[in-house]
Amino acid sequence: MCGICGKLILNDPAALVGRDLLWAMMEAIHHRGPDDDGMYISGPIALGHKRLSIIDLNSGKQPISNEDGTVWVVFNGEIYNYKELTSLLVSKGHQFRTVTDTEVLVHLYEEYGDELLGKLRGMFGFAIWDEKTKTLLVARDRVGIKPIYFHWDNKALIFASEIKAILADPSVTAELDPAALSTFLTYFYSPGEKTLFKDIYKLSPGHYLTVKNGELKINQYWDLRFDALGTTTDWDDSINQLTELLGNSVREHMISDVPVGILLSGGVDSTAMLSFAVEHADKPVSTFTIGFEGNLCTDERPYATIAADKYRTQHYEMTIKSEDFLDFLPKYVWHMEEPICEPPAIALYYVSKLARDNNVKVLISGEGGDEAFAGYQNYRNLVWLEVVKRALGPFASTVSALVGKLGSIETFRRVQKYAPLMNMPMEKYYYTRTSDPFQFFNRNKGALFTKDFLQTMNGNNPARLSEQYFAAVAGRNDLDRMLYVDTKTWLPDDLLIKADKMTMANSLELRVPLLDHRLLEFAATMPAKYKVHGFTTKYILKKALSKRVPDEILRRKKTGFPIPYQAWLKSELKDFVWSILGDQRTMQRGYFQRNAIEGLLIQNMNQQDRSKEIFSLAILELWHREFIDRERVLVH
Repeated sequence: MCGICGKLILNDPAALVGRDLLWAMMEAIHHRGPDDDGMYISGPIALGHKRLSIIDLNSGKQPISNEDGTVWVVFNGEIYNYKELTSLLVSKGHQFRTVTDTEVLVHLYEEYGDELLGKLRGMFGFAIWDEKTKTLLVARDRVGIKPIYFHWDNKALIFASEIKAILADPSVTAELDPAALSTFLTYFYSPGEKTLFKDIYKLSPGHYLTVKNGELKINQYWDLRFDALGTTTDWDDSINQLTELLGNSVREHMISDVPVGILLSGGVDSTAMLSFAVEHADKPVSTFTIGFEGNLCTDERPYATIAADKYRTQHYEMTIKSEDFLDFLPKYVWHMEEPICEPPAIALYYVSKLARDNNVKVLISGEGGDEAFAGYQNYRNLVWLEVVKRALGPFASTVSALVGKLGSIETFRRVQKYAPLMNMPMEKYYYTRTSDPFQFFNRNKGALFTKDFLQTMNGNNPARLSEQYFAAVAGRNDLDRMLYVDTKTWLPDDLLIKADKMTMANSLELRVPLLDHRLLEFAATMPAKYKVHGFTTKYILKKALSKRVPDEILRRKKTGFPIPYQAWLKSELKDFVWSILGDQRTMQRGYFQRNAIEGLLIQNMNQQDRSKEIFSLAILELWHREFIDRERVLVH
């Protein structure tokens, strides 16, 4: 696991990328690779690398080239099938100088060109420079576990694992994209290729870009297909195949020359990862979990302890307080680089630090199981909503109006939020798991934004992205459509960004076996009833794990990774949010109307939960001060 960066100057063969510039880019991401560094500069191309040593600790220094020095690579990630690929390439006459997975990439490129991507199993962001053809190839893994950002202005391509390395180049101006701000306030993160920075983009998962003869091309090499027929729809065969795939994936993800631990949340997925991991460990596995001071939310620690005791791990846990949460907020903004409403990310930072402080350099988590096997309750609820809508037919509008009127009655209050959806097709209301067409920002844009700022957004329609993904799986069942949208948006652009940035903040590698593309492809061929069965979510996965996961964990209600920030925003953090959002500087940016922001804060104090909106706006302002104003007031 590492950090990569680079620059290719276009249309000027005599140009030379300065060593000082490349070093500044590398230093901006030092936390991603404090163990070693390296660079390759040849005229208009420069490749930089910061290394976190995980495999082949002694000879894996990057950049790495082929035998004659005509192909160079910088790589961030892990290739889990690198040993079998090495054997294949050796049989074809390639010579290896190291035993690292990185060197596989240059020889695969020599042999297969850009088709090398289909042969890789793993998580990766890498760049390959072909000196003979003067071609730069930059690629991102299928699901988007590892990030790649780039800036393109027809003068140069600049790329990096993190945006701050791109901003280290003085030719790049940190400027807000107004349309992207509207999208952020719709989704509470930034889905798709755009970032909040104007002219800085994400390379989409399953895509690669090439630059040759001054021309940039972006191609897709993988997509999650829900239209393929599975090898079997037999229940028992599916259970057996799933169990085998899970075991193989965890075994491959355990490959390391440094200690590996398990991030234990007290849920089904992380407990399952632990159950397979202990089968491939030659000593007790270390596990890590976190809790919060007081009784403000569900405490995961008792359930994590049950799993740790069952598998006899070396278990560590810690407690964080509201002041810990507040103290880390500026660094949260700096590491995340874009505003994302993801308070659990701060808990992930602290539990990752706990692991690093106990000499663990690689963590395995259960991230991705909910998106592959439909673990969220809203999947179940919305599947049933669509069933009810079809059953009601033309009477759906009448029922919607009736439920809305009966919302004051406790029995109907729980379903009242679904009433407006009765009159809308799913592709119009389901943006992603975190978004809602009726949430405060979407309902109140006219009252929230200033008139001048509304004009700069040029009629941006943030829902268009989700609608495009729905169109890609037209004709599939309702569950598959939601899973596809979330796999393309919420998963890579929120969950996996959080996972990468918060663990790398502690110079620690996070691995996610449930996002092995073979597992995802297998899950995509399953009938919807194998995932949501009646009112049970993640049905087949729970059945497959029934002998591995304790009943107390298997049968408990899903809680996610609870963090009591809602309560804190009304108490310990109240003064902070009022001061940051009511500050004259915040208002002078010209984005928001003061009365709308003050009304939002008052509503939150008066039992209307506006915590997501308030947290998002506070993070947005901190982001603005750090990256746009470039105050550099934070202690990095």
